[in-house]
Amino acid sequence: MNPLETRGRVSRVILWALLAFAIVLYGFPFAYLLLTSFKTPLDAIAVPPTVMPEVWTLENYVSALSRQGVPAALVNSVITAVISTVLSLVLAVPAAYAITRFRTPSGRVFIVAALVTRMVPTIAVGAPLVEVMRNLGLTDTSFGLALAHTTISLPLSIWLMASFFEAVPDELDEAAKVDGCSRLQALWRVVIPVVTGGLAVTAIFAFLASWNEFLFALLLTSVRAQTTPIVIANFQTQFGLDWGGMTALAAVYSVPVILLTLLLQRHIVAGLTLGAVKG
Repeated sequence: MNPLETRGRVSRVILWALLAFAIVLYGFPFAYLLLTSFKTPLDAIAVPPTVMPEVWTLENYVSALSRQGVPAALVNSVITAVISTVLSLVLAVPAAYAITRFRTPSGRVFIVAALVTRMVPTIAVGAPLVEVMRNLGLTDTSFGLALAHTTISLPLSIWLMASFFEAVPDELDEAAKVDGCSRLQALWRVVIPVVTGGLAVTAIFAFLASWNEFLFALLLTSVRAQTTPIVIANFQTQFGLDWGGMTALAAVYSVPVILLTLLLQRHIVAGLTLGAVKG
């Protein structure tokens, strides 16, 4: 056998082995969560724990979804995540477009500053943000929480959209201006249709940042705007944590994100490969 072919096969085997290891590493916790959600309450807290349920039951799902506050929390999570995602895109798209098209020194400073803000721990701005929201009367509201979540997702959204706009040739903008379009019309009618895949990727990341966020939801909500992660953390029984109910609600909470990713899969792939076809 050709030595080059042998090395190629060995490389492929190693890559597939690493891929299988990564799938097991990331997939097993969710699989264990899903299996635990089908256990009886006693099996869920058994020591030592078992992976497979001895008796399959939907009791945890029924009790979790019928619990007071859970349906409202699910609705609040959707509303907050949608508002935060829309705000992130509305602010990130023009900012990233201006940075990539005008290429000014201040634009480069701005995008680096956006990255630096992403590195700031959320706990560092949690207390000041609570005070700001209290003064604005936005505590325990979905809109106030969405604004807080936007501060998390916006820097990453700007960086992602800037990379996608960089992959679009400037000649498209020039051609649009020759046809009589203004700069904003060129962005809306010509550039954005080209980067719809990038918009989908950015929307997914912004949605996930809000959907999974816990700290701001803990600090800024109490009853009316409480989201599902806070409700899950409050699942308690007289014996401790209600693992069955927690895992059941967590499994239900994962469904919208999985469906959203599947629905936008084609656009996500197009967005991730956008930069590979530049020029």
